[in-house]
Amino acid sequence: MSILTFTIILLIGAYLAGLLGSLTGLGGGVVIIPLLTLVFHADIRYAIGAALLASIATSSGAATAYVKEGITNIRLGMFLEIATTMGAVIGAVIAVYTPTNTIAILFGSILIFSAAMTLRKKNQEASNEGSKLAAVLKLNNSYPTKDGEVNYKIKHVGAGFSIMTLAGVLSGLLGIGSGALKVLAMDSTMRIPFKVSTTTSNFMIGVTAAASAVVYLQRGYMDPGLAFPVILGVLGGAFTGSKLLTKINPTALRIIFCVAIIFVALEMIYNGYNHKF
Repeated sequence: MSILTFTIILLIGAYLAGLLGSLTGLGGGVVIIPLLTLVFHADIRYAIGAALLASIATSSGAATAYVKEGITNIRLGMFLEIATTMGAVIGAVIAVYTPTNTIAILFGSILIFSAAMTLRKKNQEASNEGSKLAAVLKLNNSYPTKDGEVNYKIKHVGAGFSIMTLAGVLSGLLGIGSGALKVLAMDSTMRIPFKVSTTTSNFMIGVTAAASAVVYLQRGYMDPGLAFPVILGVLGGAFTGSKLLTKINPTALRIIFCVAIIFVALEMIYNGYNHKF
């Protein structure tokens, strides 16, 4: 395969990764890592390094539009980033000393969990009962809808913070945005409306990935030949996804995406057990 062909395929794959990551809040790593490891047979640690950069690009591309539209809860995102950043650094350090086949098996398992979380019933309603800690930290907010501004209050701040720490560890270990855990923490635990939790997750992913990317960079797991087309493609997909999210119902897309992700996850687990990484 020529360098040009490789770059074009990687650009297309990265564009789809950015698009799906933006629409689902999962981040681009769930597509980039299987693409690089299963199709191009790249070392999984180099794939994770490229995926972390893709996650930063996805977050930067999508978050800009969401913040401008007033959907993202910036104060909440900055607060929860304390937990995810600490976890990401811990996860990245663990990844350096973890066998690649173990990372592949864990990655596949998390993909299946992410797919299941994407299909669950979402919390679309705003909560009128919040915790005292959320009030003290001024985390309660509102977001725009076609019927006007909707106010919401946040519950279980401590539990959400704990889940975010675990999400950060997985992000640093596996190179994915851990958007499923982030959205789970905000949507199911903290009772934040789904659209707010998805956009706030996108806002947070970049900072979380940047923290763990430093460790991979120091260890030499950042390849410019992989990273450059990945970043360009993901940025294009993220901008497209941010525009489509407010106009379409992505339910059918999520179902198709989840079925594909489950097949990829099983392939990753199989190859991990057979030490093909």
